[in-house]
Amino acid sequence: MTTFPGSPKLFKGAIVAIDSTTNIVISTIAFQYNPETLSRTLQPQTVGEGQGARSEALRLEGAPVESIKIDIELDATDQLEKVEDVAVQFGIYPQLSALETLIYPASSTIETNMGLADRGMMEIIPMEAPMTLLVWGSKRVLPVRLTEFSITEEAYDINLNPIRAKVSLGLRVLNYGDLPWGQRGSRLFLAHHKAKELMAIKGSINNPAAIGVKISNLLGG
Repeated sequence: MTTFPGSPKLFKGAIVAIDSTTNIVISTIAFQYNPETLSRTLQPQTVGEGQGARSEALRLEGAPVESIKIDIELDATDQLEKVEDVAVQFGIYPQLSALETLIYPASSTIETNMGLADRGMMEIIPMEAPMTLLVWGSKRVLPVRLTEFSITEEAYDINLNPIRAKVSLGLRVLNYGDLPWGQRGSRLFLAHHKAKELMAIKGSINNPAAIGVKISNLLGG
């Protein structure tokens, strides 16, 4: 897609997977096209109704539970026109695989655990997935867990490799209440929290009289 000369550089949204133990980036999946919409739902974590005294009504137990829904489009048309090897051989299957393996345990770990279990040497326990980050501009780098994942493949090449698809992702933002305090994900969310507070100051009206009502009157002053 062509752009006008001098137009600002567009940030690419991305999903980044990081090894939770070594903090090494495992994969970076940049969105081919930034989605036009991103749906967010925030559920406040307040003291439950009937669980506390009236003096507890305004207390917050922690950061809100935030859920994100996003639709990603993948299309190999441009790459096929340029005869790029990966697209010609596999279409968009590599990009789909990069997204899908975010919710797969590593096959090497499966093989190791199964071998040990066959010899009665260990009990199989759930394996830890990599830390997944949603990168949506410089102001929002969020640790997330994939909660929904659906793929609609829309076109194929002669070898039945997918060449166009839509991917719908449901993400649950992980905050400092979900993660160990010393983990990178907790620090990233805290940085996001602080950045949001700064943005809130910019978005607030400095002079309450601008809304047409004296706050002192409302407070009985």
